Parts: sequence; structure tokens; C-alpha cells
Amino acid sequence: MKIGLHQGYWQKQPTDRFIELAQKAEQLGFNSVFTAEAYGSDCFTPLAAIAAHTDKIRLCTGVMQISARTPVCAAMSALTLDHISNGRLALGVGVSGPQVVEGWYGEQFKRPLQRTKEWQDIFNQVIAREQGVTLDGAQYHLPYNGPDSLNLGKPLKSITHPLRKKIPLFLGAEGPKNIALAAEQFDGWLPIFVSPYRMDIFDDSLKNKKDDFEIIAMVNVIVNENLEEALMPGKMTMALYLGGMGAKEDNFHKNLMGRMGFGDAAQQVQDLWMSGDQMGAINAVPDALVDEISLVGPKDRIRERITDWKNSPVTELLMGHAGNYDDTVSNMEFLAEAVL
Repeated sequence: MKIGLHQGYWQKQPTDRFIELAQKAEQLGFNSVFTAEAYGSDCFTPLAAIAAHTDKIRLCTGVMQISARTPVCAAMSALTLDHISNGRLALGVGVSGPQVVEGWYGEQFKRPLQRTKEWQDIFNQVIAREQGVTLDGAQYHLPYNGPDSLNLGKPLKSITHPLRKKIPLFLGAEGPKNIALAAEQFDGWLPIFVSPYRMDIFDDSLKNKKDDFEIIAMVNVIVNENLEEALMPGKMTMALYLGGMGAKEDNFHKNLMGRMGFGDAAQQVQDLWMSGDQMGAINAVPDALVDEISLVGPKDRIRERITDWKNSPVTELLMGHAGNYDDTVSNMEFLAEAVL
């Protein structure tokens, strides 16, 4: 099993010493370093800085929001960074959610599966650079041929020749149809909440995956002799995602918790959060749920749990940033020793 470091997106300030963290991950034998975006920092710029100061570690977005850029713009950034990093880029993408897409990017969110398919078609055409890019889709049109078109557009190929004919694409997905799309058309899947003990709920969605298909799972890694304390950051995150992210009637994370067998608890967490009782929502998050999707507690306990992850279909454990440089480095050193 491989391991990776997920730096996430910047909070109020840039992530402290983020380049040094990537260098440390490379020294320890980590396979990948990931950066993300929400509605603040972007995912490409930190990777470009990391690329200039590392040699081997794979550089990944996780996730790049599809609505943030046109497919061609995303491909331009990707082929540029792939050159800068000597072919170390892998692009993790996702549709985000309606609150961000409609509230931040000012675009409609309907038919995200259709949008993902069309986006991937255009992106792959740009990187392959075999002919001028064309697509007469339902959401994307190249060349543009709308009613207000000047009818002067023509299919174009990138001036810059991409370093590779194909850049690996991973899909961040939670719903069954999106996960199936990842298995059928992408190089990997980026799940946000998975348990090694409940991977069977994805069997139908993953039935068409290729032999080299990657499943890169995010996990909290917190070494602490006090298990209750170690679980608390995960409970806080889960309460936020269930209650504060997504609409009450349409929350992808809550739907996933239902498929995992925690539907009643997820509903209670959402209700408490939306009523203003955030602490009550955090306390209502089941310890068992957070424990299954994390690696927390005493070191020996974590080592035992790592065996369960190794026996699962997950190909890479992606540990999150601990909130500060020293704790993150300490967790990285332990995970490298325990896994590698």
C-alpha cells in the first residue's frame, strides 16, 4: 500500500511551510502530495511551487473543481505543470456542490454527471493533441456555435505540445453513478469518507474498474493515547460536512452515511447543526463512524488498523494535514514507519 499527504486548501492564511512538508513527504517515501481548492486558494499554484523544490513525489490536485475553469483552461494548466514537474502530475477533479458552483462560480449545477463526461472528453482531446478540439455537447460547445456566435471559431490544437499524451485523471465522487463513472472512464477514485470494513457497498459501482485502477482514501492520522481526544477532530469535521455543507434536502455526505449504515445518526447530526447546536451535533457523530474512516489513537492500535486497510481495495492512504507543521511531520514520520 502507498501513502500520500493531503495538504488541503489554505485557511485564513497560507499553509505553514507547505513546500517543506512536501519535501519531507518525498524524503520519507510518500508517493503523492495533494492540494485542494474550495473558495479561496487555488489548487495549481501551490503545486507549481512544490514542483520546483521536489524531484520524485507525484503532484496531485484533490480536487480541482470542474466549474472553476473551462475544460481547455484546466488542460492548459495541467500540461504546463506537467512539463514543469517532468511528468509528475495527476489531476483529481470533482463537481463540488451546488452551494459552491452556484454561489461562488455563478453556474448552474444541474446534470453534474453529464458535465463531468463532457469535461473529460475535452480535457483528453487537448492533452492527446491529435486534432483540433471539438465537442457539440449539452453543456460545452467547441467551437462555440450559440445564437450570438460570430461563426468565426475553428477547432484548435494546443500550441504547446504536452509532455505526455495522457495525464492521469482521478474523480472525487460519493454517489453510486459518479463512482461507477470513475471506475469506467477514469484512472482512479478519490473517496472522501470510506471504511475498510464497508467497502462492499461500492462493489456494484466498481465492478468495471481496470486492474490498475487507484483508490486513494483520505484518512485522519492522529497519534494520541487518549482515543476520545483523538476522535474529536474527525467528529468536528463530520458534523460540519453533514450539517454545514450542502442543502438540507440534498447533502451528498449525508446520503453516503446512509449507505454506510449511519443514516439515522447523520440525520440527527444535521438537525442539531441546522438548529444552531453545533456542539450537540459534534457529540452526536458516532465514535464508531469516525473510528472506521480514520487512523487514530495509540500507535499499536493504529498499526493494527493499518492491516485492515491493507486488506481492503484501497491502494493509497492519503493522510490529512494536522493543522500545524510539527504535528503533521510527526504523523508523517509515524505513518511512513508503520506502512512502508
